[in-house]
Amino acid sequence: MHAAEFENLALMIGIPALICFMFFIIYDLGKRSNAGKWGMFVLFFALGLGVLGFIVKTVLVEFMDL
Repeated sequence: MHAAEFENLALMIGIPALICFMFFIIYDLGKRSNAGKWGMFVLFFALGLGVLGFIVKTVLVEFMDL
């Protein structure tokens, strides 16, 4: 396995794992602060927008490179 193949594989596994971990942190933050349903929605919406922006940017860069 070459270094470029390993880096590509690590990114394909590492980035989604970090995103899942970030959502777990948001969930844990909401539970520990007793945010309730509305507060949990606001936390996931506001902090999840950053993840959504990262995913949209990645998709746009891939399409623009074609």
